[in-house]
Amino acid sequence: MKSDRTRSQERILQLLKQCERAISAQDIYVELRTRDRAVGLATIYRALESLKLEGVIQCRTLPTGESLYSCVQADRHHLTCLQCGQSIAIDECPVEQLEQRLESLHQFKIYYHTLEFFGVCLTCAPKDVDNIDDRAQVAKLHHYHSHDRSN
Repeated sequence: MKSDRTRSQERILQLLKQCERAISAQDIYVELRTRDRAVGLATIYRALESLKLEGVIQCRTLPTGESLYSCVQADRHHLTCLQCGQSIAIDECPVEQLEQRLESLHQFKIYYHTLEFFGVCLTCAPKDVDNIDDRAQVAKLHHYHSHDRSN
């Protein structure tokens, strides 16, 4: 569903097509300035929202609250460490059949979906944590402590 796009939207879309990873609005701002195609940050956010509503880009929000944007190519799934922020891409899609069923059942065109698992990576987990149940407990403790710090 291509609509009449603004010059800013086209520039941002072309930049995202050239990127091999998802990038933030601030990264887009800096990259366009570097290429002598400066666009204001507010304009970038408006253009990203329009492109997202058009279904040509997708947005992924990190635990820090930062949003990363990329072209819609394939659904991406991640394991994200709550401690260090490392994000590991998952190549398989455990909800692909569900997506197809929902499209059919509700007569709804799905552009993309996101799936993200949050926990603690092997590097951040205490060395004495040997099994999944212990690791789940570590994640709960981290969640508790992260809320405790905000008070």
